[in-house]
Amino acid sequence: MVLCERKEASVAHSHDVEPRLTLTVGSGTDRGLRRELNEDSLLARDPVFMVADGMGGHEAGEVASQLCVQTLGDSRALAPGTHRATAQDLQHVLEEADWRIREATGARAGTTLSGAVLIDIASVPYWLVANVGDSRTYRLSAAGQLTQITVDHSEVRELVDAGEITPEEALFHPRRHVVTRALGTGEDAEADFWLLPVDDGDRLLVCSDGLTNELRDEEILGILAGQTHPQDAADALIAAAIDAGGRDNITVIVVDARDSEAA
Repeated sequence: MVLCERKEASVAHSHDVEPRLTLTVGSGTDRGLRRELNEDSLLARDPVFMVADGMGGHEAGEVASQLCVQTLGDSRALAPGTHRATAQDLQHVLEEADWRIREATGARAGTTLSGAVLIDIASVPYWLVANVGDSRTYRLSAAGQLTQITVDHSEVRELVDAGEITPEEALFHPRRHVVTRALGTGEDAEADFWLLPVDDGDRLLVCSDGLTNELRDEEILGILAGQTHPQDAADALIAAAIDAGGRDNITVIVVDARDSEAA
């Protein structure tokens, strides 16, 4: 069963500035065809759009991902209507999530995390993108160009970067699920950050690897570009991943941004 909701919100970037940015959000999650549990969690509430993919099995992965998004949701710096978070603020929240997961699971379970926080800098909206692990954040521009913003923290990504395997071979490599960074477990929980101006017509995609292990970027682009409403795009992406095998949990957030001040 796909869990989803339609959301639309006008976002004001300071108390003395009229709302200029309208966000339309679609989201969904499905356990897929082969997993007994859904260990993914998501938070899709302005200003936070994040997907966590739990690892650990026996419900521990589910605990890790839920604790992660709960920590994001509890943060005052990321509270609804707040658009002043910095990368340092977000890093502190992720450190708190890492600590909570380790305390709850004895560091036997962990979670990836990827997504964006909408922030304001001098009354200009930006995406503050963060990533730990191999969940991903993409941006589809108004011109129709799909770009993967985040870089996977995974063994196969390192092999591709070293020239030992091709990107095509990485899709089927036996170690493709092994991550090199995670929150709550392992030795490296450091996040990477990107700061990108929000362009009018942006469509942001945040997803767990249950989507990208089933669909190539070209297929993702075709679905994102072919659906008008973000919820329809999220539903179609999940359905396509299930049709392609659905070997893992699949979680998707799609966010459209419209800027009233764009010429």
